[in-house]
Parts: sequence; C-alpha cells; structure tokens
Amino acid sequence: MAKKKQSTAELIATGERSIAQNRKARHEYEILEELECGIELKGAEVKSLREGKAQIQDAFGRIVNGEIFIFQMNIAKYEFTNGYGAFEATRPRKLLAHRGEIDELTGKLQQKSLTLVPLSLYFRGGKVKVKLAIAKGKKNYDKRRDLAEKDSKRDQQREIASLRRNSY
Repeated sequence: MAKKKQSTAELIATGERSIAQNRKARHEYEILEELECGIELKGAEVKSLREGKAQIQDAFGRIVNGEIFIFQMNIAKYEFTNGYGAFEATRPRKLLAHRGEIDELTGKLQQKSLTLVPLSLYFRGGKVKVKLAIAKGKKNYDKRRDLAEKDSKRDQQREIASLRRNSY
C-alpha cells in the first residue's frame, strides 16, 4: 500500500515549530517549574509569528484579577496589515490556562519571591503556545558557580573524547 504524502499544512499542524527562545532566562533565573499556556492573539499577530518576528527576552508574566498576562513581549507589525488587522507591538497579552493551574500559580507566587518568565514561544498543532517558568532570580555568585560547572563538564567531555581517539 502506498503511503499518502502529507501537505505542508498537515506537517505544521502535527509538529512543533519554535518561534522565539529566551536563552537569557536560564542564566538569570533558577527555573523551578514549567507550564505550557495558550495565548490570545488579535489581528495579524499570528501571521507575524509565522514569519518568526517575536522577541521575549524582556517579557514577564503576571497574574491580574485571576488571569495570567504576559507583558513586554514584542511581536513585530505584519508588513501587509493596515487598518483593521493592525496591532500594538508590546501590548499585554492574555495567556490561556486552566483555573486550577492559575490558582496554584497564584499561591506559589505569593508564598515566595518568585516570578513568571517566558522560556519559549512556539507553534504546536497549529496553535501558538508559550512555555512559562516559575523562577527565582540568581545571585552573581550562583551564576559564576554555574559557569564553572559548565566549564568543568566541557573539560571532562574533551578529556573523554581525546582518550577515545587515542585508544583506537
């Protein structure tokens, strides 16, 4: 039996495609827990995201009146939009999550000095998703310790690789 070819729309609908990453977040914060949320978009924001025109480095999450919002996320204006589909680039955007998840987040954020940081923005099943993290800010000495551990692991891997090369 011949295999049916999938169209590009079907491939996009089933797969996961990255739009933006916040690499600085893992360096600046200690990630305690992750949560995947949908995002409420307007106008041509999705078309702009399909082109990969988003930035989440300065973004942060906050719970306002029992709803999660993401602030300072920049989605560039879609160039073919005028009038009806136009949108503000850095407007606050509502995140979509279950009530139980929001209540749990609210409790955790009030107990300790924690914050909501977006880690990545991506398409999953044709829908835009945001991976949020409950994070605690790192001190400078924590960052230096992490860099030292990373360097030592890299040195160990180099040593192992050179031993493997020399053993043959």
